Amino acid sequence: MNRKIIVGGAWPYANSSLHLGHLAALISGDVLARYHRLVGDDVIYVSGTDCHGTPITERAKKEKITAKEIAEKYHEEFSEVFKKMDFSYDLYTKTEDEYHKEKVQELFRKIYDNGYIVEKLDKDNYCEKCSKFVADRELKLICPNCGKETKGDQCDCGYVPTKKDLRQAYCVDCGSLTTIKDNKNLYLELPLLQSKIEKYVSENEKRWRKNAQNESNKYLKEGLKERAVTRNLDWGVDIPVEGFEDKKMYVWIDAVLGYLTATMKYCEENNLNWEEWWKNNKITNGKIYMVHGKDNIVFHTLILPGLLLGLDDNMKLPNSIVSTEYLNFNEQKFSKSKGIGMTILEALDKFDTETLRFHLIKNGPESKDANFNIDDYIMTHNEITNKLGNFVNRTLKYKGLTQIPNGTMDNDIEEYIKQKYEEISRNIENIEFRKATLNIIDILDYLNKYYDERKPWVLYKENLTEFNNVIYTCSVSIANMANIIEPFMPKTSKKIRNYLSIRINRWEYIDKLEAIELNNIEPLFERK
Repeated sequence: MNRKIIVGGAWPYANSSLHLGHLAALISGDVLARYHRLVGDDVIYVSGTDCHGTPITERAKKEKITAKEIAEKYHEEFSEVFKKMDFSYDLYTKTEDEYHKEKVQELFRKIYDNGYIVEKLDKDNYCEKCSKFVADRELKLICPNCGKETKGDQCDCGYVPTKKDLRQAYCVDCGSLTTIKDNKNLYLELPLLQSKIEKYVSENEKRWRKNAQNESNKYLKEGLKERAVTRNLDWGVDIPVEGFEDKKMYVWIDAVLGYLTATMKYCEENNLNWEEWWKNNKITNGKIYMVHGKDNIVFHTLILPGLLLGLDDNMKLPNSIVSTEYLNFNEQKFSKSKGIGMTILEALDKFDTETLRFHLIKNGPESKDANFNIDDYIMTHNEITNKLGNFVNRTLKYKGLTQIPNGTMDNDIEEYIKQKYEEISRNIENIEFRKATLNIIDILDYLNKYYDERKPWVLYKENLTEFNNVIYTCSVSIANMANIIEPFMPKTSKKIRNYLSIRINRWEYIDKLEAIELNNIEPLFERK
């Protein structure tokens, strides 16, 4: 029976351009979605732009335009980036989408009615001159740790100001000293859900990356704390609770429930039942993958499960956490202000999309922080050019060859490729994508060695039957490589299928090729 698969890619924040570190964190989602479609599963791959929150309103003030304009600007840019990188989202939406806002309000209200969202009184910073409560990052103060001026959320030295520190904070907008006032907010009662979340983590963490296991268990050991779900903002999703009309939904609850609302929207538009992917009583066999960087772990392993449990509606919780470490650029952290790094759009002006995808999967921050530099990328590009591009070219464009010859497949090659299908399938389902790319390189090395040892250029003159067998074996191998590389290099896969007139793509061994004409065979890559 086909499995019901949700792949959720983290929702990028609409306050600056995406860089290669974001791409390294998200590329696994597309690998998973493409692979599961190939094996015949029912996949819904969703994400969207996170349009709300204080950083966006701050950027809007700097650029003297509205928060909505900032969000829309970056949403369009992100959509372009993912299209150019061949991310196969079934739906890439945004938190400013009206459908999302309506559905997330319904979900919020249900959690509230179930008693898991409660009212509490806080003492927060208030600016009398601006007549508003001020968020941490809208405050400035002298850091008690380093003595330099800092925003209220975190200093560059790493120090996070306490509530006591913020009593002497000033409003960023007007410069006035703020006062402390009572402020009514709503909180998600995570402590009420701790035992259920602990059980969930214990049952699933073996399928998670180590960083997700460690981070989640650290918070559980400390004891989960109530978490505010409302903010004093004028940009965001309205709170569907009487008495909180002056507040907006905290951005994190808005975004993580987006996986569910995006699924609902996609299913509604395609006459499907979203519950078959998200409710335990509707699912016979399924997976929910959450794909993100390590800075978003607890939002996906503790908070999203807490919200889903708070719905009290038999919801399936994410059972596969795909959390990367950080990608650095030339051994330094990405920093737009310091000019360190490269946006994805800048990279696409310089690099080949397909080999960039492969390089970031093969050399990305899967289990530890990784480094990107251009020389390493060029090595990967040229390796793929030599091992895949040249193998395809010297097989299908062999001098005097006009069609796939009638021949017999080499049994050893056939068994080897079948074995590699199984290995790479295990790699992907175990979220070990680097191992999968290394297996692909192994196959290419094996096939190139076979070609060189058989010396078809000699056989063409001395033994035409054996020449036909070798070229046929290599052609069938190329057809299977198109299947195997599809999750990693989809455009290249499509080119190969077009060369060989392959109309159906499945994750299964292709055992024969027709004697088709070989026309318009162009090099897959150009050496750099």
